[in-house]
Amino acid sequence: MLLKFNVVVGAVAMFVAGGVAAQELVVRIGHVAPTSGAIAHLGKDNENGARMAIDELNAKGVTIGGRKARFQLMAEDDAADPKQGTAVAQKLVDAKVNGVVGHLNSGTSIPASKIYSDAGIPQISPSATNPRFTRQGLKTTFRVVADDVHLGGTLGRYAVDTVKAKSIAVIDDRTAYGQGVADEFEKGVKGKGGTIVDRQFTNDKATDFTAILTAIKAKNPDVVFFGGMDAVAGPMLRQMKQLGINAKLMGGDGICSGELPKLAAGAMADNQVVCAEAGGVEGAQKAGMDKFKADFKKKFNADVQIYAPYVYDAVNVLAAAMVKAGSADPAKYLPVLAATDGYKGVTGTIGFDSKGDIKNGALTLFTYKGGNREQIAVVR
Repeated sequence: MLLKFNVVVGAVAMFVAGGVAAQELVVRIGHVAPTSGAIAHLGKDNENGARMAIDELNAKGVTIGGRKARFQLMAEDDAADPKQGTAVAQKLVDAKVNGVVGHLNSGTSIPASKIYSDAGIPQISPSATNPRFTRQGLKTTFRVVADDVHLGGTLGRYAVDTVKAKSIAVIDDRTAYGQGVADEFEKGVKGKGGTIVDRQFTNDKATDFTAILTAIKAKNPDVVFFGGMDAVAGPMLRQMKQLGINAKLMGGDGICSGELPKLAAGAMADNQVVCAEAGGVEGAQKAGMDKFKADFKKKFNADVQIYAPYVYDAVNVLAAAMVKAGSADPAKYLPVLAATDGYKGVTGTIGFDSKGDIKNGALTLFTYKGGNREQIAVVR
């Protein structure tokens, strides 16, 4: 008799457990960044931002459409390579993810965006700044940072108005990001009556810049602008010092990382580098960012590099749209996501315009002193 009772109790327990499991809604969030290669430190920073958001959402016990949601992170590595980027994009589509945060680079985000669009899956990039990303007429692409028109143009005007540069040389790494931000920087300089004395290019895996820097040295520029990433900018700074080029180095968010002083290996003078990060908080909002950075350090035993807070916000914006729509089905929550306005994130207030670009995006200008990054100003 006791045996029969235990069998019945066990069956009831299995039924209840099965019912609870059936009520749980699994929400898969894809994340893509280069977690291998020269900028793997930036890719891991991004991935950790996503992981932090996912862990917090699960700890809160978020409900969507009356069902408790369990968020799963599906993290992929695109190695900053467009071909690998499209391959992992298709992998996430095949896995039926509910939304994607990424990719890190414009060169991978742009080709991948068509794949997500064809599948109707929303994609928020936390860091792709090439204007073309949101100007393809796709309804599924969004970003939570200002684009290169704003970033590059602002740096170009700053070089002339504030740095008072009389002659400026420009180098880019021929990626969608590097060339795009350099083009916009050049427009900003020329719009203010500044002079571009040379334009050179390299690639995103280069380590020897002797030829282009020697050519630039002959023009004696006050400022060298580099459109590219910190893994290239660091060695470039070392070789500028070796060749006796004392110009300031300016660049976009790709070089504006906490790792740049290490990558420059002692070759960076105080105030020599001026860079801009696409985003920024000030006043009362700064407390939220400071708390995020402290929590991030505690969780991962690592400092924020650049984009982790933007990834964190992007994941939470996706989740907020799902909650408001009462569904994690991309077709149902996409219109709600597109209408996002006034979302209070750690990176500031987030709202999207008709293209999917962030409204009134801020920029933060930085320099480096004593090997540490220091804020100059937040501009819009």
